[in-house]
Amino acid sequence: MAMKKKPVTGMKDILPREMEIRDYAIGLIKETYKRFGFTSMETPCVEHIENLSSKQGGENEKLIFKILKRGEKLKLTEAETEADLVDGGLRYDLTVPLCRYYSNNANELPSPFKALQMGNVWRADRPQRGRYRQFMQCDIDILGEPTILAEIELILATSTLLGKLDFKKFTIRINDRRILRAMVDYAGFTAPEGETVDYDGIFITLDKMDKIGMEGVREELIGAGYGEETVDRYLELFRKATPDSAGIRLLAEILGDVLPAKISEDLCTIMDTVEGAKEAEFAVAFDPTLVRGMSYYTGPIFEISMDEYGGSVGGGGRYDEMIGRFTGQPTPACGFSIGFERIVMLLLERDFRIPGSEGKTAFLVEKGMPGEKLGQLLKMAKELRSQGAKISIVMMKKNKKFQKEQLTAEGYTEIREFFADREIQ
Repeated sequence: MAMKKKPVTGMKDILPREMEIRDYAIGLIKETYKRFGFTSMETPCVEHIENLSSKQGGENEKLIFKILKRGEKLKLTEAETEADLVDGGLRYDLTVPLCRYYSNNANELPSPFKALQMGNVWRADRPQRGRYRQFMQCDIDILGEPTILAEIELILATSTLLGKLDFKKFTIRINDRRILRAMVDYAGFTAPEGETVDYDGIFITLDKMDKIGMEGVREELIGAGYGEETVDRYLELFRKATPDSAGIRLLAEILGDVLPAKISEDLCTIMDTVEGAKEAEFAVAFDPTLVRGMSYYTGPIFEISMDEYGGSVGGGGRYDEMIGRFTGQPTPACGFSIGFERIVMLLLERDFRIPGSEGKTAFLVEKGMPGEKLGQLLKMAKELRSQGAKISIVMMKKNKKFQKEQLTAEGYTEIREFFADREIQ
């Protein structure tokens, strides 16, 4: 059987040009976030299946790459369900592993703990532009900080990084899950006797607003069995809300008793403070239709929109209840993740050039060069490298013109030729 040379569906080989940009971006991410006080940490790529299937990861829990039990634990003939065969899975994000990590190591960590984590995650998703089954995530989280200082710091650090990568005029959309719930309560959505209102179901429909429009959302909610008067009252709230602090205050006034005043006040403070302290060129906008797919969010949520991508390139929010699932103790937590793969893709499409990158020099060596001369050449390269130069020694090919063109395309700004019958200078 012939070996397959293409990568597995949804995964990709990374060529040198992209790898150069990835390495640069990773370095800049770490440098920028560490200036904001974040500390690098790491978790295993494999997690307990119970943690990954805890009903906190939303739709991602349907996309887990599951791992079979091994050795004597794998009893194929006795298994009745999939759960009897599986005990682990590849992580689908970095947040669930972070919460387990913090729960296991809290006594050795500062409080608040400002975590920076970068690593690959896996989702059995349908591949498309900017979406893969294996991709790198880049998260910053603040654990143990209950105030909105966490949200402000996360937004400022993330936007500063994007500015350093030369992204401009992007928008950070912001909302609060408690405002979303209050809007549902105000509109009067009800559930069958003995059941609770299906907030997540309503939010899943609302999240389609940008694709199917307000009328599409209306039809879908009515089709789910909700009354027209309730649905219209609900959607009227979105028509009234403007994308600024004034829109939040107007919504808070309408919602009245179903929304504690501090929630709207904090959201206004986050927006106004970020606007006044930002380093990059971007907008902060209130978006009452912003949902975020993960069900573990409990407070403010945010997402980065870029016109040149046509969608989201990052997001996050507060998830104060998640660590408590591990420890039994409530722990405030908030995080922000950038879509690393999408950012790299946009930089490649721009033909991004790393600022201030030094040129590279190639030494083309004629075949048959005596050992003594080759030794002199290697010594010269060693001395130049010790001074910070980037030197690559390669054998000269017959088609020297094409070889030089290739080296130039790889970023070599100087190409020197050395021949067997000439002195090395």
